[in-house]
Amino acid sequence: MIHLRGRKVLVVGLARTGLATLKFLKEKGSLLSASEIRSKEEMREVWEELRSWEIEIEWGRHSIEHFLRQDLIVLSPGVDPGIEPIQKALKKGIPVISEIELAYHFLEAPLIAITGTNGKTTTTLLTGEMLKEEGKRVGIGGNVGEPLILFADGKERWEVLVVEISSFQLERIERFRPRCSVLLNITEDHLDRYPNFKAYIQAKLRIFENQTIEDWAVLNRDDPLVMGSLDKISGKKLFFTLGKAIEEGAFSNGEEIVLRMNSLEERYSLREVPLKGVHNIENMMAAILAARLFGCSPRTIQKALERFQGLEHRLEFVREVGGIRFYNDSKGTNVGSVVKSLQSFSEPVILIAGGKDKKTDLSPLKDLIQKRVKRLILIGEARERMAQELGSFTETLKAESLEEAVSLAYQTSRPGEVVLLSPACSSFDMFKDYRERGNIFKELVRRL
Repeated sequence: MIHLRGRKVLVVGLARTGLATLKFLKEKGSLLSASEIRSKEEMREVWEELRSWEIEIEWGRHSIEHFLRQDLIVLSPGVDPGIEPIQKALKKGIPVISEIELAYHFLEAPLIAITGTNGKTTTTLLTGEMLKEEGKRVGIGGNVGEPLILFADGKERWEVLVVEISSFQLERIERFRPRCSVLLNITEDHLDRYPNFKAYIQAKLRIFENQTIEDWAVLNRDDPLVMGSLDKISGKKLFFTLGKAIEEGAFSNGEEIVLRMNSLEERYSLREVPLKGVHNIENMMAAILAARLFGCSPRTIQKALERFQGLEHRLEFVREVGGIRFYNDSKGTNVGSVVKSLQSFSEPVILIAGGKDKKTDLSPLKDLIQKRVKRLILIGEARERMAQELGSFTETLKAESLEEAVSLAYQTSRPGEVVLLSPACSSFDMFKDYRERGNIFKELVRRL
């Protein structure tokens, strides 16, 4: 277990996870300080909470001298370890770890850790619901729900923890070892953070780094990048696929999911399941495999599948207006996510896309836009590049705001068509986050 009492520990990033980490370290007797790139004014609520604490906090910057005075540095998920103060600290020999690595040293319950470019949140919450339905004492956290550090020192409170893990969180792990790691898919994302796609893939694969043959790896057999990485995975492998039947793992024909494990065969009906879309069948197969490994019964799993309503902002039906159906997919912040969403519709789609450009390859969208998108309406910082690369494949319009885009979509669509907000970009050029973007979209649709 990592030694903390009396050590000078710096927490970098003071959003929700950073604040929880500070509180944990305070209880452990660390000599605390913090660094936050945003100003006091931008972080007023956090500043108000911490102003009575007798710790050094630098606001609005990350100074090298502050970092070099520490015995240990703990990073919140959004902090880039490539920044100069962290690199200088590493050169000096100061350990730099992520919050999930710190938490792992104090966790007593086994981990189901779920990553992938798309589907992490849905799969995490669905797996957690299956385990809850079974009566397990389950904690759900990581990149969704509670920060992992809040589950540390849980003693006998938790039987299992189901955690969503991002590539950012995996960048500075050392011993972090899930009992079951799930890799849903890998497509281009966060190239504004990583020097290239290979670096992003390597970060994702670190979820398997410390696993042994005693652990499990649940893997998407249909993803070539996942399958090309099998030599880096030491755990026992279980696959899921939308393709032909497999001897061990899960597969689906779109009407049911078939699970084969330990010479057993189980069938799960999708008839009464609210989750729609091919991507969600993949998510369900992964969740079923993980839940069965941790003792969920088939009856419990079927019940959870039929109760789970899915995520807000992820292919979320908003309303039908004059025969036109509106869907909010604001969480579709990368190209792979939009591909999966477009594959879920057979009707003509009016696609609203654009936002802060992640510099990812747009070419996987070309064929689907040509075949399924009747009209493309582009907004935000990325609209010019998107228009240049995708505009020739369908009728393309540009809008100055999301409000104008919704109005254009409504005016130019016909009954039987679908209006889909699925941006393929992050939201930070125009909105606080994808949730704000999705909520504003829903409000605009409700006003129609």
